[in-house]
Amino acid sequence: MKKLIVISMLALALIERGAQGQAAQTTAPPGTDIFIADLNERGGQLRIGKAMNIRKRQGYDNQPMFLPDSKSMFYTSIREDKQADIYRYDIAKGAAARVTETAESEYSPTITPDGKYFSVIRVEADSTQRLWKFPLAGGTPQPVLEKIKPVGYHVWVDQTTLVIYVLGTPNTLQLARAGTEKAETIITNVGRSLRLSRRNSEVRFVHKVSADEWLIKSLDVKTRKITPIIKTLTGSEDFAETRDGALLMAKGSKLFKYNPARDKDWQEVADFSKEGITSITRLALSPDGDRIAFVAADAP
Repeated sequence: MKKLIVISMLALALIERGAQGQAAQTTAPPGTDIFIADLNERGGQLRIGKAMNIRKRQGYDNQPMFLPDSKSMFYTSIREDKQADIYRYDIAKGAAARVTETAESEYSPTITPDGKYFSVIRVEADSTQRLWKFPLAGGTPQPVLEKIKPVGYHVWVDQTTLVIYVLGTPNTLQLARAGTEKAETIITNVGRSLRLSRRNSEVRFVHKVSADEWLIKSLDVKTRKITPIIKTLTGSEDFAETRDGALLMAKGSKLFKYNPARDKDWQEVADFSKEGITSITRLALSPDGDRIAFVAADAP
């Protein structure tokens, strides 16, 4: 029997404010940890503090996403039951609480623009991957895009518009409208990282032009115009964008930034090798711009 564990204080806070998917796993995913670090951005300078491992456990903790109040975040975790569920981490308390407990697996938690739901990529019993949403105040989940599948990752542009990564040969970037079941293919051979720009009408993504040429590009949702921004770090496809418009990427133990208004190329801003952190991937920034979360390989 499915149930949603209600977090009433969180739901209330999100409603008052008003306001990325996963291929089905046939084997256990690699162990990953989530780290949080303070971030300071002033006058084009970016400083990142010491990284803190939020759980320090062996297993899969991944896909962090800060909530609108910047005080907590959702993430995907796989525990003893081998199911992927959504958890909430309270930063001040250093405590995690389970949010979903279902017979299916949920990935890529994302707050909807109206602040009333969180959407997920759900791997259903027959391995179908579709986009669903759960009410934050509790209640029955429902599909957002019932016929469009298999969805791997997603980002909301507004209350009805989504940019989605659809698995296939090749993978495609599509523009979809919730409630209409209509989707328009924009470009093929894309990466998993989708980010809504601070401009709100543009979505950043990675275009894998060839095996050795990956570019971060920007899609203007209104005009469909695609603009190249910069070549990715070799082999990296996860990125985030700061409040000042700088892009962040990681390679190995290091974080880099590129601000189109100031930089000619990627600039190193942090090295976590002395902390034993390796293989940094998924990045997320808090809405208030003061923290960064990232995923790295489980400590040995």
